[in-house]
Order: sequence, then structure tokens, then C-alpha cells
Amino acid sequence: MANIDQMIMFGAGLWMTAAGFGFVQTNAQMPWLVQLTRHFRWMGPLLIVIAVVLLFAPS
Repeated sequence: MANIDQMIMFGAGLWMTAAGFGFVQTNAQMPWLVQLTRHFRWMGPLLIVIAVVLLFAPS
């Protein structure tokens, strides 16, 4: 249970990446939401990298 934060970050990063590339459908009726999900293409992988780095960082 010590790494629950990294697991949540990793899962959120996977979801953001999938939503950014269109594998997960989002309700993109509003223009600001379309712009936000476009940013998920780089924010999701970045969150995954941060989670993995924090997993192996000495505590």
C-alpha cells in the first residue's frame, strides 16, 4: 500500500492517453473539452513517466 499514489497516477495516465488518442470516448460537445482532450495526448504519457520515476525513487 506504500505505492498507492503511483498506481493511481499510472491509471490516470493510461486513461488520459487513451482519451487523448480517441480510444476512450468523451463527451466532446463543447469546444473547450475538445481542446483539453487534445492536450491529453502529451499529458497522459508525462503522468505515466512521473509515476514510474517516483516508483523507483528512493524514499
